[in-house]
Amino acid sequence: MSVNFLTSHPLTGQANMSVLVKNLRTGEVIDEYRSDKVVPPASVMKLLTTGAALELLGPDFRFATELEYTGSIEQGVLHGDLYVRGGCDPSLGFKGRTAFLDQWVKAVQATGIQRITGSVVADMTMLDGGAQNPGWLCEDAGNYYAPGIFALNYYGNTMNIVLQSGEPGTVAKVLKTEPQVEDICFINHVRCDKISYDGAFVSGLPYSRERYLTGAVPSNLGTFGVKGDLPNPGLLLVRHLTNRLREAGVKVERDARYIADYNPLLPGRIHLYTHYSAPLSELLKETNMNSNNLFAESMFRYLGTRYTLPGTITNSQDLLRDYWRRRGVGLQNAIVKDGCGLAPQDAVSAKMFVQLLTVMASSPNKEAWMASLPVSGQSGTLKSLCPKTALEGRIHAKSGTIAGTKNFAGYIDMPNGDTWVFAILINSAPGKAKNVQTVIQQYLLQLVIGS
Repeated sequence: MSVNFLTSHPLTGQANMSVLVKNLRTGEVIDEYRSDKVVPPASVMKLLTTGAALELLGPDFRFATELEYTGSIEQGVLHGDLYVRGGCDPSLGFKGRTAFLDQWVKAVQATGIQRITGSVVADMTMLDGGAQNPGWLCEDAGNYYAPGIFALNYYGNTMNIVLQSGEPGTVAKVLKTEPQVEDICFINHVRCDKISYDGAFVSGLPYSRERYLTGAVPSNLGTFGVKGDLPNPGLLLVRHLTNRLREAGVKVERDARYIADYNPLLPGRIHLYTHYSAPLSELLKETNMNSNNLFAESMFRYLGTRYTLPGTITNSQDLLRDYWRRRGVGLQNAIVKDGCGLAPQDAVSAKMFVQLLTVMASSPNKEAWMASLPVSGQSGTLKSLCPKTALEGRIHAKSGTIAGTKNFAGYIDMPNGDTWVFAILINSAPGKAKNVQTVIQQYLLQLVIGS
């Protein structure tokens, strides 16, 4: 079995393809096809981001979110504002876990503050205002998988829009959002139709209070949820913190607000409390195992702040290219638009991924790196790859999926104790991604068995 299986198969033979399989120990090329050709990597792009983050920041790195205040505290009164300074942590409130807000309230109370004459302010100035990557498709903006990326993220930057469907031909009703978002305005054109699938779409831009709902949902379905992005997660966070403070007896006189643009003329602040995320090694597992775009893109944007503040998308792109170039990964022909692979213009070759994976295999951080990767037939996005076959549990890799595209890059533990490092990138195949995966699975099984 060779790559001819892929190039001659009716589903993949005419696809845009880049393939490389090597023996990690000996460097021997096991199989190769146009390995220098750059193609859209989809979510395999996350390997560039998570690898750089792990190497530059270390597995024990924690994102920091700071509580600060302006003015003075006199007799239990803060004559000023309480600030929440974002540090690009993607995990604040993730999956609805908001118990950390109670710790923040206790930290405020520990200073003796009983009343705040100003506001609780979300400070999102670590990053510039480019919350939506310009390389992403306009049709993705507003969807849960393409949220705006802010210095202050919250609730996975995602809301669940609860709809109620009715008779065929009617418009579904918007009942509420989870979490509740104040002042949001839905322009709703979701029709109820005689279909069996959820065909509703959400669109909108960061900071905008308007969200457009289009498409169709099954009629007479009752209530159901459609996921969209949060327009301003930082503002929602400080609104929730304001409510928690008031519930705890701390009077906050003004409404919560946010600042998104750095202003050196603002008054200095006094540090009150620091909240730390889980270690980076844990965040990497969510990123690679579940292909979380928010987590990957937050790391990508944070890395850009190593060049200058506020961090820009261009800084992040430059850092990623420069870092891997210094490590011997030839990205000179690659196109790097984002850190998660959502940009259709992203283009990386199989050879580049194999070079990166080879670097990471000898890294002091190898244990955390390998623990972040899904395992074939067992975990994450590789659960459906090679289950109940000779390769179940033997492949540690990142996958990437879009319509007609299925990509994999990672490691194969061979029966003789060797490790193969590989990248298989197949784009624009005339079929569903799951069918392309079936072809790749057949190829891998025959390649390993025939070795």
